[in-house]
Amino acid sequence: MSILAVEQHALASSISFTEDSLVAELVDGRVVSVPLIWFPRLSRASSKELETWELLGDGEGIHWPLLDEDLSVAGLLMGNSSIRG
Repeated sequence: MSILAVEQHALASSISFTEDSLVAELVDGRVVSVPLIWFPRLSRASSKELETWELLGDGEGIHWPLLDEDLSVAGLLMGNSSIRG
C-alpha cells in the first residue's frame, strides 16, 4: 500500500478568481476554491483590486494591498473565513 504525503504546512503558489470564488493553487498540487461571499472586502472589490495580490512569507498567506486584506492559506483549507491579518 502506498501513502500519499500531503504538505502539512500548506503554501500557495498562485491565486485566481471566478465570478464568485477565490481559487488558490498550492505548491503540493492541491487546488482550493472558496466562495468570495465569505470575505466581504473581496466580494465587493473591483477586478483590479482582486488581481492586485501578493503572497506573504513562502505562500503562507495572501495580501491584497489595495484592500488592506490578508488571508491565511491554512484558514482557507480549514474553511475558516475568520483567520485574517
